[in-house]
Amino acid sequence: MGRARRPGAALSGGPAAAGGPAAAVAGDPRRAVADALAALADVLRHHRDLGMTDLPLSDEYLLGPAQALERQERALQGCRRCKLCEGRTHIVFGSGHPRAELVVIGEGPGADEDVQGKPFVGRAGQLLTKMLESVQLSRDEVYITNTVLCRPPGNRNPEPDELAACAPFLEAKLGVLRPKVVLALGSVATQALLRTREPIGKLRGRVHPFGGAVLVPTFHPAFLLRNPGQEYKRMAWEDLKLAKREYDARRTR
Repeated sequence: MGRARRPGAALSGGPAAAGGPAAAVAGDPRRAVADALAALADVLRHHRDLGMTDLPLSDEYLLGPAQALERQERALQGCRRCKLCEGRTHIVFGSGHPRAELVVIGEGPGADEDVQGKPFVGRAGQLLTKMLESVQLSRDEVYITNTVLCRPPGNRNPEPDELAACAPFLEAKLGVLRPKVVLALGSVATQALLRTREPIGKLRGRVHPFGGAVLVPTFHPAFLLRNPGQEYKRMAWEDLKLAKREYDARRTR
């Protein structure tokens, strides 16, 4: 099946920044109509593949990816599925292009992200932006999120029960985005997504099958800030080039 988007099974991120790809769609009525028809065709193919011959025409079935993500984000407000809710300021859902074909997944929000409610806005986020730009990618073009949506206290790693509590939300979000490539940042995200305990040093540097996409692991920007040696920078650079090659080979827009 192609890039079927199941409107009711997704989470939200913010709209792309002004002047980005989303703005281009808004300014081109023909492209907007074409995108709407493509989204409708995806929905119809998905239900056909499920064996359905009749489709109730409620707005729930006709949501585009941006609207589906927004609805899921609203539904998450007040979530208390794990203990991380006790100390959070904001649920940090994600942000980026609603039709992103490259999704960046980290481990969890930090202090700056918790305050602002957006992913990767602190020092690690600034480095991530530079990392993406080094391979001619912008934050407007990709979607950025984490394995958990609330800040772990003291910036510790998310615990297994916390990862499990957020896993359905991440899965639903990916169900809307249908990325071609996932860039996993750090051992926590990579191990959770690939369901392995292998260390990041053994997982990085190669492409892993990930459903209908591929996953490329690399070091977390926060790790690179703590370990500024040239060797780690070189390995991260190789990972980024690998992810960009996969993206260029697989992208459809």
